[in-house]
Amino acid sequence: MENYKFNISLSVLNHLGRNLYRSLITVIGEAISNSWDADAKNVHIYIDREKNQLVVQDDGVGMTPDDFQNKFLKIGYSKRKDGKSCSPTKRPFIGRKGIGKLALLSCAKSISIITKTQTSSLTGGTIDNASLDQAIKDDITPNDYNLTPLNPDLLKENKKLSHGTIIIFNGMNDGIKNRIDYLRQLIALDFRFSLFDPSFNISVNGKEISMVDLEPLINDTQFLWLINHDNDNDAFEKAIRKSKSLITHRLISTESVTVSGFIASVDTPSKLKIRTSDEKATVDLFVNGRLREKNILSHIPSTRIVESYLYGQIHFNELDDDTDRFTSSREGVVPDDPKFNSLLDVLKKDIMAKIIEEWDDLRRANRKTGDSDNKKIPPKQRKSEELYDAITDDYAHFEKTTSSDDKDLVNSWLNELRPDAVFNYEAYGDCFLAENLLRKYIIAQKKSISDKLQKDIDDWKDKFKQKKEKANLSIQIRQDLHDLSYCGMENLASIADFEKDKQAKSTLLRDCMEYTPIRDAVAHTSRLTDVAKLRLNACFENIKARIKNLLKISSKP
Repeated sequence: MENYKFNISLSVLNHLGRNLYRSLITVIGEAISNSWDADAKNVHIYIDREKNQLVVQDDGVGMTPDDFQNKFLKIGYSKRKDGKSCSPTKRPFIGRKGIGKLALLSCAKSISIITKTQTSSLTGGTIDNASLDQAIKDDITPNDYNLTPLNPDLLKENKKLSHGTIIIFNGMNDGIKNRIDYLRQLIALDFRFSLFDPSFNISVNGKEISMVDLEPLINDTQFLWLINHDNDNDAFEKAIRKSKSLITHRLISTESVTVSGFIASVDTPSKLKIRTSDEKATVDLFVNGRLREKNILSHIPSTRIVESYLYGQIHFNELDDDTDRFTSSREGVVPDDPKFNSLLDVLKKDIMAKIIEEWDDLRRANRKTGDSDNKKIPPKQRKSEELYDAITDDYAHFEKTTSSDDKDLVNSWLNELRPDAVFNYEAYGDCFLAENLLRKYIIAQKKSISDKLQKDIDDWKDKFKQKKEKANLSIQIRQDLHDLSYCGMENLASIADFEKDKQAKSTLLRDCMEYTPIRDAVAHTSRLTDVAKLRLNACFENIKARIKNLLKISSKP
């Protein structure tokens, strides 16, 4: 019987996802991943925007001609065959399916690969994508399609390469529009090995990627939550913990899955924006050091405001096992994967639930707007806190010449006064509204003013006039010149109460008599005792109920 074998068209490259890779950072990330797996110590990235050229060079083990043909050019070749999961130097392999290289083969007009090991000679080839597209259109088989030989000038320029791989991208499909500092920050965020492993360094145009690239983000971080660990092994976390802007850090422990990392909160959502771009830092999922899912919180949206302040790195290496759990584009986890869902469950119920609970308390304690959806805080209290924070903003921001000791002292005073001020704002607001509603009610009902009260009002008006003259003020101060504008709560209550109620034991007037001395202390910016605060609240609840009852009566007399 005749033997048969598969005959695969080059069009399979497109079906596998040759055109799935769109962004420059994806291409750079794939090249960096290959360098990591090749035990490179250094990856040099050169970007020439004018020439529209990208070059990625590493000093890894490199490839022999056989490696280049049967490993690199073999789509679907996996470094993990025979159960291998790490490199000779024990680095966990990032690559898995062997199709990630499609990101490299399709993003430019031509891609040249130059490589060698310590014992082999320079080898490689050039992929001309116009030629490859034509071969796919003509349905040519892989065996009948040859790469373009390397330009002799390239071999001459790189003859001193001792070992490693160089990939040259000429004519990037969408051009190189991104600014260098933007790309540097994305590399620092998306490829964390460059920050915590001293044996692996990445440079862009001769400048090494370092924590400096993340300083804008680090310097705007307020709060930090460490997940299942509290140490300084991660350079990113360590830099955040040492930042002068960090107010506090907390530890969150989980038991059901082995997850680690951190989630941090910035001062304002705009601080998450990566400079010179429309992208922002998010809470991302890493597996064995490689970014696998951007903005993992999008899978468990809570609609709480805190999410717009957060960024971080979640590490869950359990996703890297014998089952391939990642999409063909290598930029996400397969939907409904059981292990991924277990992570999302822990992230939602244990981690984010804790952060949502604590974030509002931390923000409010530091005179910042918190989470208005947190119903544990009464709306009036929250608004009073926000008013106090806005008022104190002028006092909390000092000139650079002010000593740190003076700043700390004044800030301690502002924090000390905050609870009393918040209470007084509420009390004053209640008083202002109640008294003015009573005035309008009395006028609408055409209630009469007693002769004794009228005499007192005339005296008050004279004294007020004398004070204005003494201050040399000719402007009109009170908006309403009605006699009632000179009356306080107790006077207004005496007019508003029904005649038949004035003999009762419990009336608006009697409540106001108890309320007045405490209210006057508030009006004179005094700080009340806790007992006085309780008494004032109790009195005012009665007053508010009685005023509501009065307002049910028709406004006509």
